[in-house]
Amino acid sequence: MAIHVIKENCKGCKLCIKACPFEAIDMEDKIAVINEKCTACKQCIAACPFDAIFEDEKEVVVTDLSAYKDVWVYAEQRAGKIMNVALELIGEGRRLAREIGPDTKVWAVLIGDSVEGIAQECFEYGADGAYVIESPLLKSFTTDGYTKVFADLITAQKPEIVLFGATHIGRDLAPRVAARLNTGLTADCTRLDIKVSSYIDYAVKYTTQDTSDLDPASDDKGLKQTRPAFGGNLMATIITPNTRPQMATVRPGVMTRRERSAGATGELVKVAPALSAEDIRIEVVDIVKSAKDLVSLTDAEIIVSGGRGLGNADGFKLIKELADKVGGVPGSSRAAVDAGWIDHAYQVGQTGTTVKPKIYFACGISGAIQHLAGMQSSEFIIAINKDPDAPIFEVADYGIVGDLYKVIPEIIAEWDNAETLYEATVDRSGE
Repeated sequence: MAIHVIKENCKGCKLCIKACPFEAIDMEDKIAVINEKCTACKQCIAACPFDAIFEDEKEVVVTDLSAYKDVWVYAEQRAGKIMNVALELIGEGRRLAREIGPDTKVWAVLIGDSVEGIAQECFEYGADGAYVIESPLLKSFTTDGYTKVFADLITAQKPEIVLFGATHIGRDLAPRVAARLNTGLTADCTRLDIKVSSYIDYAVKYTTQDTSDLDPASDDKGLKQTRPAFGGNLMATIITPNTRPQMATVRPGVMTRRERSAGATGELVKVAPALSAEDIRIEVVDIVKSAKDLVSLTDAEIIVSGGRGLGNADGFKLIKELADKVGGVPGSSRAAVDAGWIDHAYQVGQTGTTVKPKIYFACGISGAIQHLAGMQSSEFIIAINKDPDAPIFEVADYGIVGDLYKVIPEIIAEWDNAETLYEATVDRSGE
């Protein structure tokens, strides 16, 4: 769909400019001109009294879906260590592959320099095969280099589904690849499913394509990509019915990693990339990790989070004291981050990090749906809040109604007592 202006009919009345909610119309020589901000909402067409604006309807072109097969997972690695989210997605990819059909395989895609050895870990977590793209030019992540080699491989091999972790790199790489392939991408998915829909039925309903010579067996087992929308108040399920591959990013901690099968093997395919230094427009001189990069909420088994109920930034000293005592890491709600009390790197929730620790302490956190979306899969949730009606208690396994500044010191004291008792018991038993 595209919006056009008939210059001969335009009178320069500017009614279309007033009607446009996206500032997508400019005036040049008293003639309306549609710019790149246009979303084809058609408000300008209704506002024009001179029939000078019209919509050009383009025929939908349906891709031959039968040419695409298998599920791919971008096996993101940093400094030779594969990211946990990649292993989670390999497990999810196996589930999707089983729903698509017995001939569907799961492939990990490894990009970097001297990364072939990581493929074994991908096999042990469920990958049937691995594509390995190695080059000294790919040692450090660059958007240009990684996009080119990944898009080239997809064009050559035609996967049906490609999954990325919603990390900083995944969120950079996935949309670039999707744009280059002219396909769709759904970001920050929390659920993936397979829905069988007829390729021919779609072509008949939505296009003018002649379907007389199409094979009825060429059904599209489409990917249903579910993600939170409108601030987490509803869940939107998105499909990509007429382009391939179907692409999605998934937040770390959302999917469950399969049990590791030591010694498992798979098919290894080494790919020689068509890449030169001229293809990469930037040079990575050095990689410097800041303190916030050292925060690892996704890997933590215990997280102690603070929210608006702390009252001020000093409250996080108590949060950190409890986290250190129980062997965990501090976290926070969005309210605390927005107040400037702690860095965004510590934020748990829909607009922060999705976590799945063994124990999650929610201290002074009311339990807004956006926060719950990022931590409700924790094995045990312990909530501390003065408000007995706080929504956080609805998902908590254990709830403590009280002032966190009184409750947390009591927990720390009891923890010290338990450690002292344990040490005394060990000393008496001689073990």
